[in-house]
Amino acid sequence: MIEISERAQKHFLRLLSQQGIDGLSIRLRVTSPGTPAANCELEFAEPEDLNGQEWTIVCDGFDFNVEGDSAAWLEGASIDFEPNATGGQLNIRAPRIKGEIPGENAGLIERVRFVLEAEINPRIASHGGRVTLLEVDADGVVVLQFGGGCHGCASVDVTLKHGVEKTLRERVPEITAVRDATDHSGGSNPYYRKTEGQSAMG
Repeated sequence: MIEISERAQKHFLRLLSQQGIDGLSIRLRVTSPGTPAANCELEFAEPEDLNGQEWTIVCDGFDFNVEGDSAAWLEGASIDFEPNATGGQLNIRAPRIKGEIPGENAGLIERVRFVLEAEINPRIASHGGRVTLLEVDADGVVVLQFGGGCHGCASVDVTLKHGVEKTLRERVPEITAVRDATDHSGGSNPYYRKTEGQSAMG
């Protein structure tokens, strides 16, 4: 089901040994599976935290538990740990957790919406922002509305041009232009109030 590299297993074992709790294991769950917002979450689990529905992978020195409802979404997943100068980075690749990516035959609107939900909104969410698709016209012009922290933000033009539009046009080549239909004069809680541009997609 999940391939856990030797480097990742050593990393988990090191983390567990630092906790000093007998019987402690690692548990993996998928949140919002089958949607563009799907994500993998790792946590420590004591024996009493487990409900018996988990899939258990016995590793060298510890157990790795996958929440029962999440198992089906993790087919073909892999976990690796890449050491670097600051310690290292854990990489989880789970190609199926978001469900099926729209194929070549999918409509333009469906593909644009998927890119917004899967890539763009998670990146600007750290600024409290959100982008909604209003329409895609016959000429391939995408019209968007910015909300949350992007509403009324002085740097929304930078975010639109260098982040949102660039990403959309790379993923969906048929797009000819991306326009912002938001009235930014009334933003209640913009992320940047100053005039200098700084992108929320940075």
